[in-house]
Amino acid sequence: MWDAWAAYDTTAVGYCHNEWATSSDVEAARAEAISYAAYRVLFSRYLLSVNAPTTIAELDGLMATLGYDKNITTTVGNSPAAVGNRVAASVLNFGSSDGSREGTFYDDPTYFPVNDPLILSDPGTFLFEVNRWQPLAFDEAQTQNGQEADEVQVFVGSHWGDVRPFALHLKPGETIYHDPGPPPFLGGVGDAEYKDGNVTVIEYSSFLDPDDGVMIDISPGAIGNNPLGDNSGTGFSINPMTGLPYPPNIVKRGDFGRVVAEFWADGPDSETPPGHWNTIANDVVAGPLFQRRLQGFGQELDALEWDVKMYFALNAALHDSAIATWWCKRVYDYIRPISSIRHLAQQGQSSNPGGPSYDPGGIPLVPDLIEVITTISTTAGGKHAALAGSEGRIAVNVWPGEPDDPETQYSGRAWTLAEIWLPYQRDTFVTPAFAGYTSGHSGFSRAAAEVLTRLTGNAFFPGGVFTYTYQQGELEFEFGPSEDIELQWATYYDAADQAGISRLYGGIHVPVDDGPGRIMGSKCGIDAWDLAVKYFDGSILDEPINLAVSEVSPGMVELSWNAERGLYYKVQEHTTGGSFTDMTPAAQALEDLGSLDVSGDGRGLYRVVRTPGP
Repeated sequence: MWDAWAAYDTTAVGYCHNEWATSSDVEAARAEAISYAAYRVLFSRYLLSVNAPTTIAELDGLMATLGYDKNITTTVGNSPAAVGNRVAASVLNFGSSDGSREGTFYDDPTYFPVNDPLILSDPGTFLFEVNRWQPLAFDEAQTQNGQEADEVQVFVGSHWGDVRPFALHLKPGETIYHDPGPPPFLGGVGDAEYKDGNVTVIEYSSFLDPDDGVMIDISPGAIGNNPLGDNSGTGFSINPMTGLPYPPNIVKRGDFGRVVAEFWADGPDSETPPGHWNTIANDVVAGPLFQRRLQGFGQELDALEWDVKMYFALNAALHDSAIATWWCKRVYDYIRPISSIRHLAQQGQSSNPGGPSYDPGGIPLVPDLIEVITTISTTAGGKHAALAGSEGRIAVNVWPGEPDDPETQYSGRAWTLAEIWLPYQRDTFVTPAFAGYTSGHSGFSRAAAEVLTRLTGNAFFPGGVFTYTYQQGELEFEFGPSEDIELQWATYYDAADQAGISRLYGGIHVPVDDGPGRIMGSKCGIDAWDLAVKYFDGSILDEPINLAVSEVSPGMVELSWNAERGLYYKVQEHTTGGSFTDMTPAAQALEDLGSLDVSGDGRGLYRVVRTPGP
């Protein structure tokens, strides 16, 4: 969409595709070019999807409604349709060679899990490597948005660190973009933090009971306003847009935890986390108080210009966050709570060396939350009576799993064997099919928040608050909430932080996955924005070019330079007359590095010139 829009602008520069197009009616030409570009890319992307016939029919119908003939496939000529088709061809070519392995269905033949699968129908687990990811084995499996999945998980996107990024660059000595360093290891550096993190997840699981009588204030006056990477903020004293305090928003803690876990899990309509942030951006723009002023000042942009700039910068940041996060997941290959909690519990407890079931590699005990089952506690009327016969094992007082009828029932909280602990998820999903560290939700969300803050010129949502209401009974994992509940965020950062913390309520991540994930996402978002604006104003053409000369063989040297995707470069040589002459015609950069072999001893004066087109 951006490249098709930029083709009709004299300043903006496209990313995958660059050309200058003209029209007597630029507004109509842009709309048509964007429609053809989007249609071709969407058609290709969804052609092999689960519901391809439905999706393709929707796309065809939309083109017809807009008055465009989907059968115009030409890439020749100056018509808007041809421009759009050329843009789509460039984008699809980009995707076929960007390291994603699209041509082999995004497979990765180089990754193999070190641990055998955890069989969910059995208690406990066995780990060859106690700090490494373990796939799950299901009787029936689904993805988070309800599609059928492999019964034994395969690490999704384990090669994604090899995908060509937008603004990411590895610094000297780095192997991971924005490397947060290793997570804590059980039996190694960070052993106590490892155990405490799992205790925290169990504690969040215990917060999911709407009948526990605990009420909390979830207004922006009570929560949010966190420093980057933690949850120590205590909200805002006033709404800076109104000058008034935020009204309290008192809700049941059990309703809040369940709503947060489900709202952020995959988006209200299964958009997935990156799509969820596009939905939030769209909802913000649609609000009555929103003004389309780039970075918060100047003239309002027309709706189309705002949209394409917003989508370009936002999704560039999300793209880079995926690359950085998934490469971190691949390198550290870190365990998920479903495996670590079960493993710790089956070792025993690590709090009381003189007590029963002690093991230094076990789980810490917490009164009324994590306890050893005893002959006394299992007597009639005892707190662990329902676990009689399991004396000596570890019990946790948590959400016990999906009820028999999720549409009418909810599970609350109950003492459960820790060896069969489950996160607050559907029992056909349980945990995503990739390693934990760092959290994708945390990275995606903070990256998006950084872009939206800079795009709008304000960290606060229009009016100083943004809301989303869950109606009573709207939850899907079980019946709930017990009454209507309104989520509220003052800033984009507050919403992003809630997305990160939602994965603790959902039992998907330990805290160490969340905080460093937010920090990585912040860096991705800031860098992506800083680069995106250079495409907006055309200053990308003025970026310094680092030219290097090296000898290839006697009488032959190689010129090489850093190249930006979608731009054109030509090499010039200094002549005796004092001017530079073209040695090559302008050619489009297909990779991050351009090069040219030149006959000579390297004593000449050369330069590389960047242009937006040939």
